[in-house]
Amino acid sequence: MPSKVIAVNSSPNMDKGNTALILMPFLEGMRERGAEVELFYTKKLRIRPCQGEFRCVIETPGECFQKDDMEVLFSKIVDADIWVFGSPLYLSGVNGPMKILWDRMVIPMGEAHTEYKEGRSRHPMREGIKSGKVILVSSCGYWGLHNFNLLIEHTKELCFHTHREYIGSILRPHAYALKSLVEGGNQGDDVLEAARMAGRQLIEHGELSQKTLDIVSRELVPLESYVRVVE
Repeated sequence: MPSKVIAVNSSPNMDKGNTALILMPFLEGMRERGAEVELFYTKKLRIRPCQGEFRCVIETPGECFQKDDMEVLFSKIVDADIWVFGSPLYLSGVNGPMKILWDRMVIPMGEAHTEYKEGRSRHPMREGIKSGKVILVSSCGYWGLHNFNLLIEHTKELCFHTHREYIGSILRPHAYALKSLVEGGNQGDDVLEAARMAGRQLIEHGELSQKTLDIVSRELVPLESYVRVVE
């Protein structure tokens, strides 16, 4: 059976943003290898923040009392083999809409009690919640890859608590340079092709090549021409 992929892009610029610039070819690469891909934009969804009442865990397992677009999205997320989360990086972690989504999706998946694993506590998943893979796609205006460190750790935490496998991150620093180069027709096509290749690799081999990821994140313009270097 083809892999079921749920992708969520939390950029307010949706398909016109820097995150979409690398997310879209990545998803296309998966489709080329037969994956069933559904893409959602948080800007088009009405998802309220978690209210912390935990009825979804204790009284009505898996069902939130808030009736919004999370009702439809939750069932698709639970059924998907692969989760792809595309978020712009503003301040170290995922942006606000994605964090709201993560809170609303993770808590109803778990049992009320906790378990101890790998020296830490977490909630076991309810019966019927299957495992799968998680991929992060992110862009930022900052220069270096180190700016993504906390975002990557946050994604790994999501995987720990949902009992899913973190596959890797497709990252684009100094993303404005990529957009400028692509729109100007000068260069950058290899970056987009590498993102597409990553999608193919994921479906074909279940993993992402570091060489491919390095191309997506490669330096596009000299540091000194992009930022003001302060000694």
